[in-house]
Amino acid sequence: MNKWSELLVGLILVVGAILVAYYSQNWGAWNFWDAAGQFFKGGLFWLVTMIGVLFILLGISDLKN
Repeated sequence: MNKWSELLVGLILVVGAILVAYYSQNWGAWNFWDAAGQFFKGGLFWLVTMIGVLFILLGISDLKN
């Protein structure tokens, strides 16, 4: 595959996944939109937590000097 076909296939897959997640809101147990939201909130939580840990480690490193 060349670079343009890879980009096109990737774009189709991403847009397709977003559309499936959007239309799955009424599918009951197969609600991908809610699962994606939960995953995003968990990722955001861990991102903020790890940034806090990074600042603590940087502060400890500065205290040593």
